[in-house]
Amino acid sequence: MKLAIVMGSISDKEIAYKVIEILEKFEVKYEVKVISAHRSPELAADFAKSAEKQGIEAIIAIAGKAAHLAGVIAAMTPLPVIGLPVKSSTMDGLDSLLSVVQMPKGVPVATVAINGGENAGLLAVQILSVKYPELREKLKDYKKKMTEDVIKMNKELNEILKK
Repeated sequence: MKLAIVMGSISDKEIAYKVIEILEKFEVKYEVKVISAHRSPELAADFAKSAEKQGIEAIIAIAGKAAHLAGVIAAMTPLPVIGLPVKSSTMDGLDSLLSVVQMPKGVPVATVAINGGENAGLLAVQILSVKYPELREKLKDYKKKMTEDVIKMNKELNEILKK
């Protein structure tokens, strides 16, 4: 199992680290690249067209502002593409979100929240879990741990309120 994380600029690396943290937690292999839909369109096209042959099974595309990277890649590959919009200095990332989510008919891009690196990683793991049952089991354990954490927070809150 292998994912690709592509970002439109090196400035998106902090968001990519959030994705990587999740992928490493689930022991999913990945590669990371900087590919700009606007500044290096040939690289974007070459990557998208060859990704499947390279053994990549899903792609997370991180971009801000006129965030067309996910859509450009989705237009040229049969693989699932997850768009991860980045909060930019303009419009608090709304421009990025709309650029990623408003795809034309026939070119779907799954989209997570602005700066939602963790959810992009988790969605990619969920997509892969259709093929890899061991990931499905790890996801069940992850969700069970989240529930346990909430129960613990409730206990802590009740202890604070009793004082």
